[in-house]
Amino acid sequence: MIQLNLPPYAIKLAGNKEKPTIFDILRRKYVALTPEEWVRQHFVHFLVEHKGYPATLLANEVKLQVGDKQLRADTVLYDTSLQPRMIMEYKAPNIAIKQQVFNQITVYNMLLHVDYLVVSNGMEHFCCRMDYEHNTYTFLDDIPTYESVSNATPPASQEV
Repeated sequence: MIQLNLPPYAIKLAGNKEKPTIFDILRRKYVALTPEEWVRQHFVHFLVEHKGYPATLLANEVKLQVGDKQLRADTVLYDTSLQPRMIMEYKAPNIAIKQQVFNQITVYNMLLHVDYLVVSNGMEHFCCRMDYEHNTYTFLDDIPTYESVSNATPPASQEV
């Protein structure tokens, strides 16, 4: 796998050459090592080890449903009341971050209504803070620390 624009960590690999696996600290099991999973595991470790996110408040492969369609958010951060606060969407390092990726995470956010959206391909990382009161968003210069996310006022609930 290629070097990412994320800090290294103590990677646990298993499986074999034909079917390699990587240990997922959130799911507590080995999962298929794909380029996207490589990014996910590095990003989760970055959040936990460098940004202070509690692993107990993060979940990978969160199932969502829109009508009859089953979706999966790559990673979701919850607050201590188990309300979603941030959605992370990952792509393989060779996949450019384009509008289509933002459209995908926006669909997830229509269901979860979080205050932060993060997109990463391991090389580039984008984070935006939602402002539902003004129907806008602001791109941040960096991925926020858990302390700043947990101290931020949650977004007001949407009117239906």
